[in-house]
Order: sequence, then C-alpha cells, then structure tokens
Amino acid sequence: MRVLVVEDDAETAAYVARGLKEQGHGVEVAGDGRDGLFLALDQTFDVIVMDRMTPGMDGLSVVKSLRAGGVVTPVLFLTALGGVGDRVEGLEAGADDYLVKPFSFSELNARINALGRRAPMREQTVSVLKLGALELNRLQRSARVGDKTLELKPKEFQLLEYLMQNADRVVTRTMLLEHVWDFHFDPKTTIVETHISRIRAKLEACGAGAPNIHTVRGAGYMLDAT
Repeated sequence: MRVLVVEDDAETAAYVARGLKEQGHGVEVAGDGRDGLFLALDQTFDVIVMDRMTPGMDGLSVVKSLRAGGVVTPVLFLTALGGVGDRVEGLEAGADDYLVKPFSFSELNARINALGRRAPMREQTVSVLKLGALELNRLQRSARVGDKTLELKPKEFQLLEYLMQNADRVVTRTMLLEHVWDFHFDPKTTIVETHISRIRAKLEACGAGAPNIHTVRGAGYMLDAT
C-alpha cells in the first residue's frame, strides 16, 4: 500500500516510516498539515496516518478539507490527545480510526492494514458511473453517451473512469500518471495529453449531452457536465 504519514515530530515520523517500509509499504512523509493536505490532494494513497497537532494546519482541519473535497482515503489519527471527547471529535471530523500515543507499532500496522483492506470496497460499491448523458459501466467495461456507444481503448477507459470518479474536481497530471499508468515518476512524455485529446474527440463526436474535459491551466484537468 501507499501510506501518507503527516507528523511534525521527526523522530516519530522516521520510526513509523521505517517500520512501514519494512512491511513493504510505500511511504510519503509530511512535516506539517499544509504539506500533508497538498500531498493527499495531489497523489493517491491507500491510507493516511495523521497527527492531530500539526503546524501550519491542524489535523482536524486537514481531514475536514479532504472530506469536503471528496477525498475518501481512510485516515487514522495518531495523537497524544486520548480523551473520549478528542476521539469523538476526530472521528466526527471524518477520520476512520484513532490510535493514542505512545503506541505499539504492531497495532499501528494492523490498523493500517485493516483500513487498507476497506479502501477498495468503497470504489466497488458503484458499478455504473453517470455524468450528464455519459454512462460508464465498470463491470462490462463499456461506455455510452445517450444511445451512442463510446469506443474506448483500455487506458482511455481507465482515464475516463478516474475523471468520472472525480467529476467537478481538478485531477492533476501526476494523479493520472499514478492511477492509470502506475507511474510514480514523470516519464517526460505527452502520454496524458495524448489520451485526453483522444477522449475529448470521442466525446465531442457524440454530440449534445456529452460532458467536457476542461484543462485547468497549471493544475490539471476537470470533467463536468456543462
């Protein structure tokens, strides 16, 4: 799994990151809340481990911002604030689990694995995605706009599926490279732009009712029904 650790205590962050890497997980570390929020919005993670009291932006605000933005990545609060009220506040803010410091790494790892197993189930709950006249069947791997079939190659289908899952939100080039092509580096090609152009042309050929893929300059792409 890919895990984001948002923790301002360098020693704790290094300890958690080292342990997770030894378990075979990919790990990104952010030292303050704003950096953590940026990474969580810019990249795809299976689980986020979040400290409550982070500089720049506190953990509660980060989680609330993620949920408001439609990010459903499971969040585990790892914090010294262990009162019942603190736990309730954290869970009501949108967190999925809560572990109090000091903690056992084996318990932390078990909880992360449990949250990671939960994540794909959220995506599988909807087999048909709809936006305007566009309908995408994830089980049959087919798409149509109204009564017109949209002929998509496998990568075009994956790209459009991801855009539909994030409809009306900006999706960055990095997010598309990671989710569609499983690239965790920039291949220095126009692969994303080429596929976006092809999908745009196919949507436009379907006529009225097809959603638009907008280029958000300096940010990425956004699919909407207008």
